[in-house]
Formats: sequence, C-alpha cells, structure tokens
Amino acid sequence: MTREDIVLLQAMSTDDTLEAIARRLDTSVRTLRRRSRSLHDRIGVSGRVEAAVWAACRGLVSR
Repeated sequence: MTREDIVLLQAMSTDDTLEAIARRLDTSVRTLRRRSRSLHDRIGVSGRVEAAVWAACRGLVSR
C-alpha cells in the first residue's frame, strides 16, 4: 500500500462527491475513478463503502 493509496482511501472515506475529491486531489474525475477501481481490485472490495470499511478496520482512516 502506497502513500497515494492511503490518501485516496482517506479522501474516498468522506461524504464528498467524486468531483470534490478530484478537485482536492488535483486530478480529474475520470482518473479518480480509474485509480479507485484499481485500488478496489487490489484490496478485494467492490466499492467505495467497502473500501472505507476495509481502511477503517486497518486503522488507515478514522471511523
């Protein structure tokens, strides 16, 4: 897990829209979707909520 992955998990664990997260991470929504799909595949989850739970269980994001 890279620092970028952790930053992405933290950002995706918020209630913000994809557009707001993309702006905050200085990337496009399309790139954000691609990066999040890749991360979901690597950690074995199917979506944003599961990724947030996965990260919280491992202490990567606050609950």
